[in-house]
Amino acid sequence: MPPVVNRRQLLQTAAALAAPTVLPAWAAPLPQLTLSGPPAIVSAPLIHMAQSNALAGVAAKTVFTPWRDPDQLRVMAIGNKADILAMPSNVAANLYNRGAGVQLLNIATWGALWVVTRDGQRQTLLDFKGEEIAVPFRGDMPDIMLQLLCAKQGINAQRDLQLRYVPSPMEAMQLLITRRVRHALLVEPGVSMALRKTQSFPVNVVAPELHRGVDLQQEWGRLFKRPPRIPQAGIAAVGAVRQHPEVLAAVQKAYAASVVWCRANPLECGQLVAQHVDLLTPEAVADALPHSQLEAVPVAAARSEIDFFYQQLFAQNPSLLGGKLPDAGLFGSV
Repeated sequence: MPPVVNRRQLLQTAAALAAPTVLPAWAAPLPQLTLSGPPAIVSAPLIHMAQSNALAGVAAKTVFTPWRDPDQLRVMAIGNKADILAMPSNVAANLYNRGAGVQLLNIATWGALWVVTRDGQRQTLLDFKGEEIAVPFRGDMPDIMLQLLCAKQGINAQRDLQLRYVPSPMEAMQLLITRRVRHALLVEPGVSMALRKTQSFPVNVVAPELHRGVDLQQEWGRLFKRPPRIPQAGIAAVGAVRQHPEVLAAVQKAYAASVVWCRANPLECGQLVAQHVDLLTPEAVADALPHSQLEAVPVAAARSEIDFFYQQLFAQNPSLLGGKLPDAGLFGSV
């Protein structure tokens, strides 16, 4: 869970972080910056940045456009369809190692993965042996985390679990609330949306009672003897914008300020996100914020945790990172 911060502290920090960015005299604003992210909490600060024109000092115009799945994310990154992309940390390394121009700026989502279940007594992955689980994005987050955490405790996910792969978290959620599966691996705010839907008329007439089952962040901490936080996703610069250090600095500053705003104003944040992502509701986003470990940590400060995470992924399957551990160039250093 994120550290407890009172509203006054949040607002004071937001005011300090949101101070206008002053460019060097020689640096002309870019005509447009395109921000992009998935229907997940990591995108909420990007949406707020675009809506509030937080990057006016470095760009004449800022827009947000969503990506719907990891395949579209990769196309956007390689095709320079966006400048700043929220993405899973392993995708950033994979793209970088395959020659795409990617610079990881921060880690912002430190864990938002849960197995949601109709059986509230199931609290660890061992409790799900032999059970069917709907899993979105085969071969990407969150499937990667499920496989890694299973392997760490001697569970062969392909043999010991019945994995039902689906194209997206929202489809996994639909299977769950329509009683076609008993368990689903979901990403916030999909978890909160599922819990709300099953408590609302008329869905609650047919939907099962659902529970937060396995907290994958707690499983990570328990199994690896580390804090229960996973460097799951962050924002990265792609293409030509990487050559503008003043823009990258402004983006990081604005993103951190928007994180503070989102946490201080959960319902307003939810309303803003719902305007840009049709799949999500304001209430689900507001519910999800306390469970999403949303914290903007620059890569320099997060490097040891990122490196440990990458080492575990590489040991499991080197192709997850593009065949090798990334060098310092991914983090903007040489």
